[in-house]
Amino acid sequence: MYFPTNWASFFNRRRFMVTALATTLTVLAGCAVTQRSAQPVRIAMTDKVALLPIVNHTDVPQAGLRAEAIAEATLRAKGLRQLVVYPPNLNPETLFEPGERKALAEAEKWARAQGMRYAVYGAVDEWRYKVGVDGEPAVGLVFQVKDLQSSEVVYSASGGKSGWSREALSAVAQKLSIELMSGIQVDAGRAVKP
Repeated sequence: MYFPTNWASFFNRRRFMVTALATTLTVLAGCAVTQRSAQPVRIAMTDKVALLPIVNHTDVPQAGLRAEAIAEATLRAKGLRQLVVYPPNLNPETLFEPGERKALAEAEKWARAQGMRYAVYGAVDEWRYKVGVDGEPAVGLVFQVKDLQSSEVVYSASGGKSGWSREALSAVAQKLSIELMSGIQVDAGRAVKP
């Protein structure tokens, strides 16, 4: 089909604008960096899973507890029926002395004593609104799944994500948690070892 020169020029400009806009939106929407284990971990719906402390590496008080609440909701939404959260007295987030490694070791010891098969734990590396006019929310999280029978870490994921200036920090954290935990697959039957 033949278009006059001005029509051809119009469609070429329009195609360029659409392509440029699509590229820009892709770049802006992709303000996230994630890395996950190559193989997903498959957990049976009935396996006992312990949610252990998510250590706070930020200067924001209780960021680890906030991340734990989101992680718990994400894991339950996946269908884990036997998810148990560690006891509050094992929480490493104190105002005076961060005994993170000791608290995590104690929480893992507790999970083994309870007969848990897997333990999910992690860290918060960033939890803030960026300084500036826009104040975009930014979150950095790490999650790991440990098979308590073999003491092997069977799944690991880390990532950082920022959102739009009017987006809630918790919404960005929830999106990142869902993305990072996408490699945790819950089966209705027995678990399949990776």
